[in-house]
Amino acid sequence: MAIQVPVKDGEIVNGYDPTKEAEEKKQERSGGALGKEAFLQLLVAQMKYQDPLEPTSNTEYISQLATFSSLEEMQNMRASLEATQATNLVGKVVIMGIETNGETNFISGRVDQVRREGSKTYLSIEGSWYNIDDLDTVVDEDYMEATLIGEDFKKEIDKMPDPKKLTLAHQKTLAAITAAYNSLTAYQQNYIKSYYKDEYAKFEALVERMKELSPPEEDDKTEGGDKTEGSGDGEGSSDGTTEGTEGAA
Repeated sequence: MAIQVPVKDGEIVNGYDPTKEAEEKKQERSGGALGKEAFLQLLVAQMKYQDPLEPTSNTEYISQLATFSSLEEMQNMRASLEATQATNLVGKVVIMGIETNGETNFISGRVDQVRREGSKTYLSIEGSWYNIDDLDTVVDEDYMEATLIGEDFKKEIDKMPDPKKLTLAHQKTLAAITAAYNSLTAYQQNYIKSYYKDEYAKFEALVERMKELSPPEEDDKTEGGDKTEGSGDGEGSSDGTTEGTEGAA
């Protein structure tokens, strides 16, 4: 099939841009997306500039229209699936990757609602709207909570000195960290052990070192026994004095 284009003074006119057409063909060959509007424009251009002596057959037009119908159906299906996906995200915690000036910033939060404008779907997260195309990760709520706790655990352990430089002045702080760790669920503790191995190893070393620095516990039983003996001797003396007094009388 031949295609003719109008030429004036050696230049192509009527807005026909061969560079643009070449770029579109390049995108198509490389797997680039071709929208239905662009497809229609190409079809109209083909009909407008076809060679009158060698026109396109009806069979070719029907084939192209069938291709266009399939393309439109695929786009409608994609939009439907995207809308369903967005609806299922309501109430879930997600992470959005927003690219700004070549850098990707990650924003996490719970999806409150979904809005659709034209062919675009937007997610509302803490009062702000984000394009669903920027969706990076859907996160389990327990996992997200464990992640935040793990980050706090790391910050607190990083503040502590090396176990060899630990002193009794750090006893209160270490006790608070230990109490907080012991209050975590098994899932959260396992998360810390898996993803913060170095920090957890330092935590264990600090605990062991603090046990070495702490003074030994006093033997309350021995002290109690001494006091009981003294008390018994006093009672005996008192009885003896009474008995002597009675004898003298």
